[in-house]
Amino acid sequence: MNLTAADFKKLVLPFVMAAALIAAGVALIWYVDRQLAEANARFTAVKSDRVQARERLERISEEEREVKERIEVYRRLRALRIIGKERRLDWVDAIQRIRTSREMLDVRYKIDPQRVLVSLPGKPGTVDFNVSSMRLELALLHEGDLLGFLDDLRDAGGAYVSVKRCVVTRSGTAGQPPGAATLTPRLRAECQIDLITVLDAGAKT
Repeated sequence: MNLTAADFKKLVLPFVMAAALIAAGVALIWYVDRQLAEANARFTAVKSDRVQARERLERISEEEREVKERIEVYRRLRALRIIGKERRLDWVDAIQRIRTSREMLDVRYKIDPQRVLVSLPGKPGTVDFNVSSMRLELALLHEGDLLGFLDDLRDAGGAYVSVKRCVVTRSGTAGQPPGAATLTPRLRAECQIDLITVLDAGAKT
């Protein structure tokens, strides 16, 4: 089939239109791909922001929980009067009350001068853990007297009571009448106890 010049002229317009449509289609595909890529990028950014926001929220929740726990510990220490300066007179009064309430015949003690156990940096000031060592001697009817005395001393507050050691020895006299033996202490305890207090140099008093 031979095409004449007139036929070519008739085909020019369809060819141009076809080329234009192809170019428009390519341009449309490129535009859609670009829009899709931008949308994916925005989605990834939003997803990343949400993950970061959730992580920040979890960190804030964890920090809030830790702060609440520390506040609760601080309140308990305050309630037990462990935070603050040495309360030597309170300790003496507590020992006398325990001795009287438990009807203990012989209670001897000596409290050494306070010293710094450890000093830690804090805000706004340092936090000192102070210790006053006490040597305690008790005459006991039985071992339960010692445990009860130590429990009462802890409950009295004023310091954290750390028992370093206790040695219990038998001190009863043989040949006592049966009735008298029940009222005479037959054991003796010698204990080394640390009375620990916390002093926050930056706390308001």
